[in-house]
Amino acid sequence: MEISKAELASAAAASSGIGNQSQELMGAEVLIKSLQAEGVKYIWGYPGGAVLYIYDALYKQDTMQHVLVRHEQAAVHAADGYARATGEVGVALVTSGPGLTNAVTGIATAYMDSIPMVIISGQVPTAAIGLDAFQECDTVGITRPIVKHNFLVKDPKDLAMTIKKAFHIARTGRPGPVVVDVPKDVSFKKTPYAGHPEKVEMRSYNPVRKGHGGQIRKALQLLLTAKRPYIYTGGGVLLSNATNELRALVDMLGYPVTNTLMGLGAYPASDRKFLGMLGMHGTIEANNAMQNCDVLLAVGARFDDRVIGNPKHFAQNERKIIHIDIDPSSISKRVRVDIPIVGDVKDVLTELITMIRESSTKPDAGALSDWWKTIETWRDKDCLRYDRGNGDVIKPQYVVETLWNMTKDADCYITSDVGQHQMWAAQYYRFDEPRRWINSGGLGTMGVGIPYAMGIKLAKPQAEVFTITGEGSVQMCIQELSTCLQYNTPIKICSLNNRYLGMVRQWQEIEYSGRYSHSYMDALPNFVKLAEAYGHVGMLIERPQDVEPALREARKLKDRTVFMDFRTDPTENVFPMVKAGAGITEMLLGSEDL
Repeated sequence: MEISKAELASAAAASSGIGNQSQELMGAEVLIKSLQAEGVKYIWGYPGGAVLYIYDALYKQDTMQHVLVRHEQAAVHAADGYARATGEVGVALVTSGPGLTNAVTGIATAYMDSIPMVIISGQVPTAAIGLDAFQECDTVGITRPIVKHNFLVKDPKDLAMTIKKAFHIARTGRPGPVVVDVPKDVSFKKTPYAGHPEKVEMRSYNPVRKGHGGQIRKALQLLLTAKRPYIYTGGGVLLSNATNELRALVDMLGYPVTNTLMGLGAYPASDRKFLGMLGMHGTIEANNAMQNCDVLLAVGARFDDRVIGNPKHFAQNERKIIHIDIDPSSISKRVRVDIPIVGDVKDVLTELITMIRESSTKPDAGALSDWWKTIETWRDKDCLRYDRGNGDVIKPQYVVETLWNMTKDADCYITSDVGQHQMWAAQYYRFDEPRRWINSGGLGTMGVGIPYAMGIKLAKPQAEVFTITGEGSVQMCIQELSTCLQYNTPIKICSLNNRYLGMVRQWQEIEYSGRYSHSYMDALPNFVKLAEAYGHVGMLIERPQDVEPALREARKLKDRTVFMDFRTDPTENVFPMVKAGAGITEMLLGSEDL
């Protein structure tokens, strides 16, 4: 049966009551029609025996593009990157057994960062479940701790409603990945289909959107009477598409603001009220303000260990905390808060802004001026300085700074892998817009950079997409260079190659007396030749004066994927740094502190 653009109307027609006669379809066809009805444009996947009926149904339609990756982990990462950049639900399709287990890292990565995704996995026929059949695994059991929810579909008549529920769960409340496990017999059995369900009701799942008015009024009073206020925001602001509301709030109040690693771009980094990223590798001014404020407004952030360091140290200073979050389980989880507000960030900030406009109380201008003077003394220490005059070796920070200077006014997305290069990207690329910084925060997954970039480039073909990576991380999913060629996603890869697993080496230098156990890369490939072997452009950059020309040349090659192998200083460390177990103001600022 052909499933074409012309037939997309059938699901909508059935949902609206126009011609609601049912038709007999195979489960796989129902699945494809359901995805179409949910507005899916791209699916990243890898075929296998348990999903061949689904792939056959995919073959017979022309409204969704399937991207054949080279590894299932990359399928989920690419769908994840797409979701982070667009705000839409990312979709991945994998087969049973190793297809699913290969996808687990990608699922866990999305779960930790609250990314809306639906992962469809094949399963052995229902009669074979539990009998150790070929390529069988307990998908529901394996993924239960790393999903927002999962489903095992045992009857094709349940497929349409299950997909409806999966997308609803993935994109509402605190977003997250949802796995739908489809046995092979469910995909080929026929079932009546009268169109995609118009709405879904789930008695056990009703996330709160609107914040409690009384709590918001209490927060207002506390905010407007603060002497040393601070606004601390996380990824929840981006997930809620609340950046305009956050910017309006900060500008109305004139208060200092910080973003977490996952929240960068929510408030413009170029604005003076932005104190930089806070936490383990945050700025002096951001961390000191966090510790010394008297009223803290936390918005869509979760006070995790990389942000506040030692909770006992954080609790030493008396402060009042207002916490806005869609997820009630995140409030007072690590830090006791005074005014909890459960609700969607966008909705709560909108109501708070309205109350501020209507209030006769204004912030204490004198106290705020004194607070800003204190902050400026911290900022004057310039904690992100590095040796810019070294002409002998490429400093990794210089590569990121140069890239930022060249692209800050362009339509540009930056993805990263995980390690030192990730922190340098966060510190030195000053993000002014939301959803332009795509990285793995909570799980810290190496290998995401190229798949993230592939997913973004497919969604944003006119934008420039750069991956900032290292020679360790990039090799974890480097096979996806093949996918980049096949699907014409010309990304630019900046590998800050220091011949070490840099963050591991840094910790070994600081905490393990320089015993570099298995952190040195002894047998690296020739990345230029490797890129060329995949059909792309490779560049080797070894001198600081060649950094800018290389980036300019790469940008000119708009239709080519370019791999830039920057040979950087192998001794460079990420500073500031808060050691494990220390408080956020107990920062190492450079090698002189070691």
